[in-house]
Amino acid sequence: MKLYFAPNSRAVRTAWLLNELGLEYELARFESIADRAMRTAEYKAVNPNARVPVLEDGDVRITESTAIAQYLVARYGDGRLAPDVASPDFPVYLQWLHYGEGMIMGPMSNYVVETILLPPERRSEEHARRSLKLMTRVLQAVDHHMKDREYLVGDFTAADTITGHACMMSERMGADFAELPNLKAYVARIQERPALEKAQAL
Repeated sequence: MKLYFAPNSRAVRTAWLLNELGLEYELARFESIADRAMRTAEYKAVNPNARVPVLEDGDVRITESTAIAQYLVARYGDGRLAPDVASPDFPVYLQWLHYGEGMIMGPMSNYVVETILLPPERRSEEHARRSLKLMTRVLQAVDHHMKDREYLVGDFTAADTITGHACMMSERMGADFAELPNLKAYVARIQERPALEKAQAL
């Protein structure tokens, strides 16, 4: 199994889940999400979008972090890190598995573009402010859900590696957690997991 990876990217989610599952993997590491090596014809043959993560598992190649999470849990989970499909928790799990990409990462990606990726003369402070405000707003639903909960769905699941990671990165980007105490406690809790610490050290 091979993971194409860059620090502080969605690929951290995949490494985190691989670590939680105790799976061995080879790492193809880029220096950052702006690494020019991602723009080469060689890497675009792996992922035409020139992004990470990409997971290769034999003849299987997947390029979307949430799809990778679903694949890994279905193929290698052996009943771990996802509720059974017959459980009433299963649709709740699916919602929070997809919430990170569906709701949080859009405004976060826009914020990163306006504050990091664009050259200073092309950045828009107004667009950055709007993105940060929207990011904070969609986090309110997670904070509400996390009242009296330790993880998103019962015990720790793959949903925490996706939406939990998005929440964690939101805080790092400057989203206002002042009135989101449940979310703040949740983010602190997941950051203590050894599998995440190992992924962040790659």
